[in-house]
Amino acid sequence: MENKGEQIASLLPAPRVAVVVFLLKDRSILLGRRRSSSVGDATFALPGGNLEFGESFEECAAREVKEETGLDLGQNYKIEYLTVTNNVFLDQPKKCHYVTIFMRVVLDPQDEQLVLNLEPEKCDGWDWFHWENLPQPLFWPLEKMLKGGFDPFLP
Repeated sequence: MENKGEQIASLLPAPRVAVVVFLLKDRSILLGRRRSSSVGDATFALPGGNLEFGESFEECAAREVKEETGLDLGQNYKIEYLTVTNNVFLDQPKKCHYVTIFMRVVLDPQDEQLVLNLEPEKCDGWDWFHWENLPQPLFWPLEKMLKGGFDPFLP
């Protein structure tokens, strides 16, 4: 027979792994406003999504950026690991727990690829925001990192 703690744990969702990407261009980052999401609705967030079975962090980052923005990172860009955070969302309509892998790609300022909004049901649109003038509100994991002094532009 299960004890009460095991019963409660079985009702909670299992932690998931998300990969998000700081796309850097000059001193700007690409952010999109989350839409119709049970977590972080109407907040500005980095492109990214769930890690799929067997994927590397780099493969997931490239796939998610392509699926959401149309930007092809291909072989031209280095996708680098930055950090990981542990985020438990208890105050959202749908409680969840994400281990979030933060990646970075420094884009060539001369790259002429257009940023598209390929998932309008999930995002109101993408735009470049100067690092010193970010929109509000930011998605909680991103806001928490920035308040802690994190700077994706540092080596």
